Parts: sequence; structure tokens; C-alpha cells
Amino acid sequence: MQAPEVLVLQASYSNPVHAEAIGFLINQYAEDAMGGGESLSPDTREQLAVELAKRPHAFSVLAFISGEPVGLVNCFEGFSTFACRPLVNIHDVVVIASARGLGISQKMLAKVEEIARQRGCCKLTLEVLEGNAVAQNAYRKMGFSDYQLDPQMGKALFWQKGL
Repeated sequence: MQAPEVLVLQASYSNPVHAEAIGFLINQYAEDAMGGGESLSPDTREQLAVELAKRPHAFSVLAFISGEPVGLVNCFEGFSTFACRPLVNIHDVVVIASARGLGISQKMLAKVEEIARQRGCCKLTLEVLEGNAVAQNAYRKMGFSDYQLDPQMGKALFWQKGL
């Protein structure tokens, strides 16, 4: 059986099909155990593309199979003071359950890397849950690894403070 053809593209936040796909896919992620297991509000799903469009350093990559949205990566450009160059933080990586195992995340991450290189970025960053071995393996295949400056100081930790 031949693998389905996957269309991967940079989203246009003003395109209604892309905007709807972004809201749908981010909700799929939120409902998954890796995303917390709870649905997002209808307002969040509807307004996400509008709000992303207000952020000039945001971009998203979408994947479609037969016109149906199956994958999303949301990214934000940051800045590396050590390299004095921009970087891209990969904030969300979503592949719907029915499309997993088809290499969609790798195709989307390759598109993100292409965009980052076009922007002159020095690196890609992302965070991944300790218990998400599948995602970790996918990221390793794409060349990602944990972050440390000095092995004696250990690995970087991702922390947060809610406001």
C-alpha cells in the first residue's frame, strides 16, 4: 500500500482554511494526554490564528492529507545573545492520532528548519515531556538533543511561572 501524499506548507493566518485548521489541530493537541487532556474554549480555537497574526515573529507550518488537516507546528522567533542571531522556538508540534507513524512531524520540522535557515537563524529550540518517548525519538531523528553548556553544570531545565 502506498503512503498518502502529505502537503506541508507555511500557514497563512488570514486564510480561513488555515485558520480553522490551526484551531482544530491545537485543540486536538490539548485534548491529548500530552497536551493536558482538556478541550480548549471555542473562543481560543476561533481566535488563535488572529492572535498569532498579531505577532510578527510567529509562524506556523501545517500538514494536510487529502485536504484534511493532520499536523501543525507553531513557532516563534527569538534571539540568541551568544550568537547574536535569531533563533526559532518550536512551541507546539501536533500530529492527529490517525496520522501518526507517517513521518509527518519530520516533514513539518524540515519545513520549519528551511524557514529558519531563510531567516538566518542560528538554531531551533523546543521542549518535550520526559514521558513522551515517541516525540523524543522523532526529534532525535531530526538532530535535536538536550541542551547543556557545560556537562558539569548539567542539562537545561524548562520552568514556568503562571501569571
